[in-house]
Amino acid sequence: MRLSRALGMPLTPKCVKYFERRPYPPGEHGRKRKNTSDYKTRLLEKQRLRAQYDVSETQLRLAFDRARKQGRNTGAKTGEALLLDLESRLDATVLRAGFARTIYQARQNVTHHHVTVNGRRVDRPSYRVEPGDVVAIAERSKPKQPFQVAASGAHAEAPKYLDVRLAELTCFVARRPQRSEIPVQCEEQLVVEHYSR
Repeated sequence: MRLSRALGMPLTPKCVKYFERRPYPPGEHGRKRKNTSDYKTRLLEKQRLRAQYDVSETQLRLAFDRARKQGRNTGAKTGEALLLDLESRLDATVLRAGFARTIYQARQNVTHHHVTVNGRRVDRPSYRVEPGDVVAIAERSKPKQPFQVAASGAHAEAPKYLDVRLAELTCFVARRPQRSEIPVQCEEQLVVEHYSR
């Protein structure tokens, strides 16, 4: 909750009501903070992106380096390439498919061996899924209560680039997402400027 208030956005559905009650940063001087610099604006945007994907600084830096290299090779924008790289993570795919309520739950599901990719168990949240991959919940895990809740459609609706069968808890990655299909609150150009300084 403190992190949500510090970043100026609710990170989980549970934080929404608390954030609405106190939409200012935490701490003694939370309401009084007014001064912003260019550096602070870019840093805050980078921290927001990190928190939404629950990645470390090192992981985000590596993703940025891959995106910059890909942008040079293909002529794509570095910011969009960065978001596409982060969106192809296994934990992000599990979240978007509706198998988990938050990115934290999705990450835990992956590390606890509940998720398979093309029939093989994968326990690395940073595993990159490709178009044509099938992400599913393992057969032994399907009867568990959190996955029964997910199968009932209690979580977010899946985007169009994923072909999801909630009743079977399987997801087919049809293609790479477009920027408009990525539900992340971020001005990626500010993140690129932060790392390019």
